[in-house]
Amino acid sequence: MTVATVLVPGMLCDAALWDGVRGDLGPGVVDVQITAGDIGGMAEQVLAAVPGPFRLVGLSLGAIVGFEVLRRAPDRVRGLCAISTNAGAPRPEQRQGWLDLARSTVDGRFDAVVRERIAPTMFADEEPELVEAFMAMAHRVGPAVFLRQLAAQATRRDQHGELSRHHVPALVLCGDRDALCPPAFHERLAAALPAAELKVLPGAGHLLPWEADLGSLLREHLDIDLTEETKQCPKS
Repeated sequence: MTVATVLVPGMLCDAALWDGVRGDLGPGVVDVQITAGDIGGMAEQVLAAVPGPFRLVGLSLGAIVGFEVLRRAPDRVRGLCAISTNAGAPRPEQRQGWLDLARSTVDGRFDAVVRERIAPTMFADEEPELVEAFMAMAHRVGPAVFLRQLAAQATRRDQHGELSRHHVPALVLCGDRDALCPPAFHERLAAALPAAELKVLPGAGHLLPWEADLGSLLREHLDIDLTEETKQCPKS
């Protein structure tokens, strides 16, 4: 049976997040957009996107959803790559921050929220080209989905104990200049996963696929054969 590679983006991200790595991941790549209002609903969106077994690559919120996917369907997840993320429960200051972002968005200040509060945290350095590309991506996702993603963030729970039960091959990736999810989060995550490898990439921030060359790293870890013949997988 074909093993698909499912790509799950982070908050305010779409399939363009993976444009720099998709070609290195062989056939059978499926992009999933997470739009439900809670983590469980997002996990079900991933599980419904492809039949059978799959490898999961998730960034930030996408990886958090991946942890819930693994909890719900461990027999289907053949490999996991968790990028720029946090397996912990929300902190009080995070909950308040999400509420503030939601209020500003409802009040019609979505563009300012993204440009002034979110975009500056995405990269190690605020390169104008990257910031503008992120802004365009965020506007494609839009304020309605953003509000549901903020609501979903508040339904997170600590997954470290659950992850310790799963021996799926896992790669934990982060940038050493990630201001949102620093290396310490990933060290704890990698320690929880019994079969995990941790890689901290120098000079990179939160939106790692746009700041680092991840293609060969992901392909090697996920054991993807670029000559493998697979059936066309549905996209969602």
